[in-house]
Amino acid sequence: MEYVDFLKEYEPFSLSQQDKRRVFSEALNKLTLYHQNNCKSYRNILKALDYEGETDDYVNLPFLPVRVFKEMDLRSCTEDEVFKTMTSSGTSGQAVSKIYLDKETAANQQKTLARIVSEYTGGHRLPMLIIDCPSVLKKREMFSARGAGILGFSIFGKKKIYALNDDMELEVDKVAEFLAEHQGEKILLFGFTFMIWQHFYKTLKEQGVKLDLGNGVLIHGGGWKKLQQEAVSPLEFRKALQEVCGITEVHNYYGMVEQTGCICMECEEGHLHVSSYSDIIIRRGRDFSVADIGEKGIIQVISLLPKSYPGHSLLTEDEGVILGVDDCPCGRKGKYFEILGRLKNAEIRGCSDTYADKF
Repeated sequence: MEYVDFLKEYEPFSLSQQDKRRVFSEALNKLTLYHQNNCKSYRNILKALDYEGETDDYVNLPFLPVRVFKEMDLRSCTEDEVFKTMTSSGTSGQAVSKIYLDKETAANQQKTLARIVSEYTGGHRLPMLIIDCPSVLKKREMFSARGAGILGFSIFGKKKIYALNDDMELEVDKVAEFLAEHQGEKILLFGFTFMIWQHFYKTLKEQGVKLDLGNGVLIHGGGWKKLQQEAVSPLEFRKALQEVCGITEVHNYYGMVEQTGCICMECEEGHLHVSSYSDIIIRRGRDFSVADIGEKGIIQVISLLPKSYPGHSLLTEDEGVILGVDDCPCGRKGKYFEILGRLKNAEIRGCSDTYADKF
């Protein structure tokens, strides 16, 4: 089954884990073979791992450490077919991942993102407030994770404005004028967690300004490290924003440039969910065996999307725990989980966290 057909057949949160295991095992075997045949470096890695071919369960497929994209150029398309090069976020002097996309993979990423996020925003484009500055998109030839996030989520917006100027200052009057223009309408807000806290919430709090975003839906992501250092929990984050602008619908997401499109969104219960198009596996650090539900370990991310590069099975540098499967009170099928943070000695890499590192 081609990926576009898979998208049409399955709703974003309709696949039970049992059905996913059956469907994914076949698809991921084929994808692994495709990359083995089309990426010499990946083929050499599999050879070094003594990979013997198809497996009846995708949990047994080989995985790459996500860091490998910082150290090697891995692509399964020709150089002429590269449509876009994505780069990860990173602090100064840090190597960045390079992800090579052909037109097919880039288009499927956008379609997948649209299917997932529309579950939360509805089927229509909304007036959009981007809590960032416009200059982040000026270098279009190399798409950073931060710029890619803004561009990716912009497909859900219309009449978009940036809340911050290029000095990262909140333009309160401009935002108030925008909200007045769209009074009574549902508003989409997007930004990276620390920037929202540092430049949106803190400015409104310090100036004693209260905005009316009772009809708003906020999607944010990019890492919690700095806010955890400031002892700001997700619950306190939501409460603080409600205090200054009345917003109650706030959804965090977990994603990475190495698997753009297949993000995990936070539901109304505060749980991150994998969609029908991806999965996560928690592995024990001592031997990489599969951890039980409720047992913390290293997060492995699985995606059916990557065709132009071998990024379909990756071991991250994040620690997490699966909270349950197919039984979240929100009604969505599949695994739901919690991110516990970065592994000790892992580099800072989230868009929000790398920006926050300046502070």
